[in-house]
Amino acid sequence: MALFFGKKKETKEGISWSPDQGLLQALIGGLEEGVIIYDKNFKVSNFNKAAENIFKTKASEVVGRTFSLAKARSFKSKALSQAMFPSLAPTVVRKSEPGSYPQIIEASLENPVKEFRIITHQVVDEKGKLWGFIKVVKDRTRELELLRAKSDFITIAAHQLRTPTTALNWALDNLSKDKNLNKDSKGELKIARQTAKNLLKIINDLINITQIEEGKFGYNFKKLELNKFLAKLLSGADVVAKEYKVKLYYQRPKTKEVFVSVDKARLGLAIANLIDNAIKYNVPNGRVVIKLRRIPNRPMVEISIQDTGIGIPKSDIGKLFTKFFRAKNIEQYGVEGSGLGLYLTKNIINRHGGDIRVESIENRGSTFYFTLPTDPKLIALKKLE
Repeated sequence: MALFFGKKKETKEGISWSPDQGLLQALIGGLEEGVIIYDKNFKVSNFNKAAENIFKTKASEVVGRTFSLAKARSFKSKALSQAMFPSLAPTVVRKSEPGSYPQIIEASLENPVKEFRIITHQVVDEKGKLWGFIKVVKDRTRELELLRAKSDFITIAAHQLRTPTTALNWALDNLSKDKNLNKDSKGELKIARQTAKNLLKIINDLINITQIEEGKFGYNFKKLELNKFLAKLLSGADVVAKEYKVKLYYQRPKTKEVFVSVDKARLGLAIANLIDNAIKYNVPNGRVVIKLRRIPNRPMVEISIQDTGIGIPKSDIGKLFTKFFRAKNIEQYGVEGSGLGLYLTKNIINRHGGDIRVESIENRGSTFYFTLPTDPKLIALKKLE
């Protein structure tokens, strides 16, 4: 997408095109984001007040100056140079496809430390020819500092809680082996064990989420045969399924072996979350069906997990993969949860180069579908929501 605003201008050389400065100043003057406008030769024509504040540089020092990569290296504002030429920045994360506009990047700068989101739009003249560019710069340094402080607090608190909670689980498991417990004590112990396990899962989910958001949730991709992997996950879930009186079924593809490149532990966590939800939010004598199929004419496979459970209200489906969200109809079933499992699952699937979606009818059941590439080249380098 390209922007167009401007007017014809008569010169000795003939009729040329230039941005309408009055309109531009009115548009960008009061914005909180920094705005830099420059032509295709990198000559700056506009530098708003917010840009002055962000880069600690007066407009008079920039407007009329033609930047180049060589000149940018020696410019007094290192931050401005790196914003104009992101290749100079220590860390850049691209949020848009190469060659497409607007270009969106997140740049981390040093000396001083700054965190910018930079959106670059093309500007065309009335004939559709490229005139130049508009950069919109948002300073996210303070915002990200607050987020990191919150994440650090959650991480420290969760780690401090995990050790005693693990010990509590161990003690309760040992106590359950006591054959002298009466019926009432066994019932109370069962509730205590389940509560302690739920607490430990919430703590682990919190740690995983903060690691994801800080980019520290490491992945180790290796070749894996998917049929055997899914069968093993279902076998492990069978104990919980029997407790909830739910039957598990696996529909294998015609192809005996399906190989993908995955992080076995991370993907196992994501699929286990989906299977666990399909069991716990099901009905007595319900079923869960897992299917694996190759997607025709694409180097992808699709895994679906279908249940006959309580379903998801239509109004809640769009929020299902967000943090701390739980559907409205879940509370009546008394199944405890943090609302983090599906957020975590979506991030893991996306990091593997796949996508996840859900179809559901309330009181009839839900089906979660997610894809995985069979070509390792399609695995995203970094794809977080």
